[in-house]
Amino acid sequence: MISAVIERTIPARTHGRYLVVPPAVSQSAPVLVGFHGYAETAETHLARLRAIPGAERWLVVSIQGLHRFYQRRTNEIIASWMTRQDRKLAIADNLSYVASVVDAVAHEWPVSRRLVFAGFSQGVAMTFRAAVASSPEVAGVIAAGGDVPPEIDVAALARVGAALVCRGSRDEWYTSDKFNNDVQRLRAAAIDVHPLEFDGGHVWSDEVVHAASEFLRGRER
Repeated sequence: MISAVIERTIPARTHGRYLVVPPAVSQSAPVLVGFHGYAETAETHLARLRAIPGAERWLVVSIQGLHRFYQRRTNEIIASWMTRQDRKLAIADNLSYVASVVDAVAHEWPVSRRLVFAGFSQGVAMTFRAAVASSPEVAGVIAAGGDVPPEIDVAALARVGAALVCRGSRDEWYTSDKFNNDVQRLRAAAIDVHPLEFDGGHVWSDEVVHAASEFLRGRER
């Protein structure tokens, strides 16, 4: 007789890593928190955020996904935010992780109450989930190459003050239909939406960098 297989889950403590670049100014600064894409690192996304003109006036934080693995060809350590397995539990773990990071940087550096989250590709879903769950109010979200998670309802989305939503016209992952649907959902939540569709593919383009600079300038104070 073959015994039945019983699956269980159990909480396990693990350590995440994040990178911080203090602002060039000495006074309290707004905080820009970034979420990288699939198979990337905190370093990759930090470079994107630091390239935004005006980001030097912000305390810039790049959070790395908890799920690390090796890039097969180069053996480089890369990360992702979650898989389909135990998805709801992973989301809860990630939200707690992000909240801890935001709290830690607020205790270590002088920061203002202005907080913006910015994500690329797979990191966009994490960006929106973290933004609507954040205890400190999020002034805005920058999203490029990824869609708004379907489980977030209008009432929750309304907690985000503004959103810059970006898509490359040749992006096969973040399609035009998904982009248009996201813009409609965000507008239905009475969010100040800034849609950007540029000539390109699945990339954090120069157009995104320029638009992000303008977006941050409007939310510094």
